[in-house]
Amino acid sequence: MVQIIQRNIEQDAYETLVNGGVRPTMARLLAARGVRDISQMEASLARLIPPERLTGNREMAVLLAEAIAAGKRIMVVGDYDADGATATAVAVKGLRSMGAIVDFLVPNRFEYGYGLTPEIVALAASQHPDLILTVDNGIASVDGVEAARELGIPVLVTDHHLPGDAAPQAACIVNPNQHGCEFPSKHLAGVGVMFYVLLALRAELRRRGVFDVGSEPNLTELLDLVALGTVADLVRLDDNNRILVEQGLRRIRAGKCSPGILALFEVAGREYVKANPQDLGFSIGPRLNAAGRLDDMTLGIACLLEQDMAVAKQMAQQLHELNQERRNIEADMQDDAMAVLDEIDATGRYSLSLFQEGWHQGVIGILASRIKERFHRPVIAFASAGDGIIKGSGRSIPGLHLRDALDLVSKREPGLLLKFGGHAMAAGLSIREQDFSRFSTVFEEVVAGLLTPQQLEAVIEVDGSLSTDDASLEMAYALERQVWGQGFPPPVFLDEFRVMSQRIVGERHLKLSLEKSGQVFDAIFFRQEEFLPEQVELVYQVQVNEFRGAKTLQLCLQHWQVPG
Repeated sequence: MVQIIQRNIEQDAYETLVNGGVRPTMARLLAARGVRDISQMEASLARLIPPERLTGNREMAVLLAEAIAAGKRIMVVGDYDADGATATAVAVKGLRSMGAIVDFLVPNRFEYGYGLTPEIVALAASQHPDLILTVDNGIASVDGVEAARELGIPVLVTDHHLPGDAAPQAACIVNPNQHGCEFPSKHLAGVGVMFYVLLALRAELRRRGVFDVGSEPNLTELLDLVALGTVADLVRLDDNNRILVEQGLRRIRAGKCSPGILALFEVAGREYVKANPQDLGFSIGPRLNAAGRLDDMTLGIACLLEQDMAVAKQMAQQLHELNQERRNIEADMQDDAMAVLDEIDATGRYSLSLFQEGWHQGVIGILASRIKERFHRPVIAFASAGDGIIKGSGRSIPGLHLRDALDLVSKREPGLLLKFGGHAMAAGLSIREQDFSRFSTVFEEVVAGLLTPQQLEAVIEVDGSLSTDDASLEMAYALERQVWGQGFPPPVFLDEFRVMSQRIVGERHLKLSLEKSGQVFDAIFFRQEEFLPEQVELVYQVQVNEFRGAKTLQLCLQHWQVPG
């Protein structure tokens, strides 16, 4: 079952926006997303929250400035996803622009797991760094930081994940979510945190007389990477993050960005001059992520750092091919999963735990996400990690904090979980393969005690009806100019239409002609192979469709139901 609800609109905010010159429909959309003043939509860098408000940022800048002055070797240790890759690239490019001697290391997820583990520290130590700087990880790396300390290597932690009960004994930590940090935006991605560290470092070097206004590096040149990592990591696009993303998109559209990003746009078949958050999230991010999922993120980082366009294109092509391989693996795994789910009543369960011999560790997170979207249940997919151990990647639904649910499992069945971690909507764990059935049973019991049947109903939030006057190409362009994303979702509308014609295109998509109040609209319904009834209520978005040079309005359908 799917429940459709309309977003609440704060009337005072709506009236303020209209009085400020915003057209009523746009004011309604913005007010429903927490915008209370027109200034919130200004993307000026001057409106960014000042870097000194990040706890530890001034101290971090001092330590880095001293390391640069002393000619110390800095080793950046990143993460294997798009946020980690862009954060690593930002750290390396930014620090080098300020005179640092810096290299990077990113763990292979299959050999070392996540974060600054003692094993990664040992690997880093073999390259004799004087300092380790973590990006997009480290806040939970208590053992890894201690291992580095024992080797005499100080660790600087930059991260955005939630801290555990114990903090690592690092030389300095910058994380908006660490205890005691009052930075107003708790939603910075790992790449955003690193960008803020560089802002503070540049200010510190300026204070030391290393730079004057004319000679200091232009850190806005890194904003294309910041935008990509921020969107790809699905952090909430609050006011601060929307500024970072919009500024990065402007650089990409102007072609003033990393050759690697331009090359990724090319292999993805997207036009960089029209770059939008959806391109970053659904086209560029997955190709970058494919390196970390199937191989080693070193290739992705190298692509982002490459200055030679020809070399960047070769790397982007490799990433594109890895992504295609990932998609093929994912499709096979989905077929396996659906065959299993066909044999059980998935709708009669509160959770789904899945394991098949031969599933790929790097793709189980995507598989869990796809199954969760289909059945609106918390899902954990497992893959073999060798030596009788299986690793699981889970995705949750609103109402269930997945990490807390796993904590309850561990308390009910001590020793069942070998290790686990994560947050509300995503988590990872390891168990013995022989314990899979027991885990599935206990996890189902825990989730059944935490969720109600109503919470198992998928919810679609809509922005109400769109008048025929506003259902226009002009409105589609106006919506395209805004930065939409996680926590600031693109507008979707709900209206009743008469289906005038429909046909299957591309073997699995429905192309339609719809009529409402005497106005006819072109529409597309992706991955919909069954015809719709003549009278239908539709959830849809409006978009600009380009075909053979002509630009027309198109409705992109997301859900249908019988009226009434």
